[in-house]
Amino acid sequence: MTAEQQANDRTPDAASAVDDAASTVPTTSIASAGSPVSTGDAAGSTVHRGGSPRDRPMQPLLHDSVVVLRAPTQSWSAADGDMGASAIHGLYHGDTRVIRGLRLRVGESAPEAISVAQRGATGATFVALTRRIDDRGADPRVRLERHRDVSAGSLSERVALVSRVDHKIETSITLEITPDFAAMQQVKAGTSANSAWDIREEPDGVTISSGPTTIRLSAPGAVATSTGDGVTVAWSVTLAPHATESRALEVAVEDTSLVVAAPRREVAWRSPLGVVPDSRLERWIDAALTDLDALRLALPDHPDDEFLAAGAPWFFTLFGRDSIWAARFLLPVTTDVAASTLRVLARLQGVAHDPESAEQPGKIMHELRSAPLSIPGEQVTLPPVYYGTVDATALWVALLADAHAAGMSESAVTELLPALRGCLDWIVRWGDSDGDGFLDYVDLTGHGLANQGWKDSGDSIQWRDGTLAAGPIALCEVQAYAYEAVVAGARLLDELGDGRDDTDALRVWAADLKNRFREAYWVETTEGRYPAVALDAEKRPVDSLTSNIGHLLGTGILDPDEEDAVVSLLVAPSMASGYGLRTLSTEAAGYWPLSYHGGSVWTHDTAIAIAGLVRSGHLDEARILSEGLLAAAERFSFRMPELHSGDARAEFSAPTPYPAACRPQAWSAAAVFPVLSALTAGDDA
Repeated sequence: MTAEQQANDRTPDAASAVDDAASTVPTTSIASAGSPVSTGDAAGSTVHRGGSPRDRPMQPLLHDSVVVLRAPTQSWSAADGDMGASAIHGLYHGDTRVIRGLRLRVGESAPEAISVAQRGATGATFVALTRRIDDRGADPRVRLERHRDVSAGSLSERVALVSRVDHKIETSITLEITPDFAAMQQVKAGTSANSAWDIREEPDGVTISSGPTTIRLSAPGAVATSTGDGVTVAWSVTLAPHATESRALEVAVEDTSLVVAAPRREVAWRSPLGVVPDSRLERWIDAALTDLDALRLALPDHPDDEFLAAGAPWFFTLFGRDSIWAARFLLPVTTDVAASTLRVLARLQGVAHDPESAEQPGKIMHELRSAPLSIPGEQVTLPPVYYGTVDATALWVALLADAHAAGMSESAVTELLPALRGCLDWIVRWGDSDGDGFLDYVDLTGHGLANQGWKDSGDSIQWRDGTLAAGPIALCEVQAYAYEAVVAGARLLDELGDGRDDTDALRVWAADLKNRFREAYWVETTEGRYPAVALDAEKRPVDSLTSNIGHLLGTGILDPDEEDAVVSLLVAPSMASGYGLRTLSTEAAGYWPLSYHGGSVWTHDTAIAIAGLVRSGHLDEARILSEGLLAAAERFSFRMPELHSGDARAEFSAPTPYPAACRPQAWSAAAVFPVLSALTAGDDA
């Protein structure tokens, strides 16, 4: 097809574009932290699905479930503490859901839930009424308190009956436990099916095993009964007048195949707060640090080098891009997480050319799993260590430079100079797949990720008319990351030295990239003049106005007048929702406030723009976007989800949840620190 034919082919009328969008569903993948992704041959392709939606497996919704976690273990339940009513419910360890059902009964009845209180990230207390055993008074006088705590590899549940009645109560407490052993990707795809398991009754409890995973149930004083579906534990309870009776269940999980583990060290950071300009900010920081603590992981062979798991529930592992951004946001609090994250990723840095894993020499990996990842019903199969990311390598360099400037020790930086060299070599030699001088991506296998930037859903790279761009795709922000990385990397090599005298050549490469970017990316539409989101396979600038341009600020790839043009559009009503920065302008044909990357608001994305605004000297605009995130954080009880709706604050008194958004998410939690910087910048002046 000629370029002219392709241009004609991508200009349907608006009505047909809407119809096409409604009749196609992007295929989904667990493979990227927060990503329905396309699996077609061209980046941004979609797969038509037949049949009724009610017959199609669907990803579970998360927004109204309660999560308690300590990586690599997490518990998802309803507001009464029970598990099983939603497809997301269960106890997970690593990439396996080990229990899918946990149902509590007092006597023959289910307690009636009245409240749930989170105790940080790792605990929750569920309160319910037990009116079937209460007296006849108007006020509730017997209640149930269900105290749940999760640590790495275990869940503990203490159930307390609390009475204020004047007579003795004879009753029972029963917990019905349903094992599962389903792979995480099956749960995410909505296709989870029970695995086979073995149950052994032991003097101190029950052991249930399936493959490399074993769970041990301990319930002192209970009668444990094996059923066809699992195990029932029951206690007889004599509740004296005005007394409390408690019973406890302990669940311990071991998985010998797990490639991540809890870090050996306790958390070493503290809140950086001095004078707080907004009480909401203080509450968000407290919640964020608690969640980030619970998301810490390490590799078993280096337990002192921690990194941040991308997020719950799907991404309890190492993700290059996500872990780097979270560590970068955390630099005002600590450089330790940055240093250890850099070391972990350097150990896994690519050394060979392998199309199956997308590995290339010097490349930073995308994600780490215990086993190959296959998405049920789709054409995605990824190896355990997968390198399908176009941006993590440059971001690794940027993190190293920023961490050094923030106080990371010179010896720790010097130790990583060989890895820095590898990253720079990849950027200038291997990041360009088609020889046009820009970093891009294309899946060569047909079963990897089709989109490999942070917006990795199938419809994320689209023209203003709503049609999808064909790859290889060269994203605008990736060029900015590369420019920033090469300039910063050359500066580090000049300062610390590694015996090679080629930093001038690196600077020439960066300057050339900056000039070519200006010539190739800028477009002018009815919305104004701005950098296109990407170049497509024909090297045409894809002309949608997107939040990606916020990532260019402060990297050096834009001149001051160019930055001013970008800034004015970022805070315009089409992009700034009042609750953060939309991923796609409301003026684009493909805009939808609940589109994953086509109109929703991502906390970390807005925070990147805020950080760039601060670095480029646009404090007023940084504070406008910061106020939007603070307003959203308050509505989400200061645990910011992965993303939320792009609805306008002027029309909605609270941000609408994106119902499948992960939470907590490391880069969403850590996004509070760019907001802190924006609101306190200039205070010492």
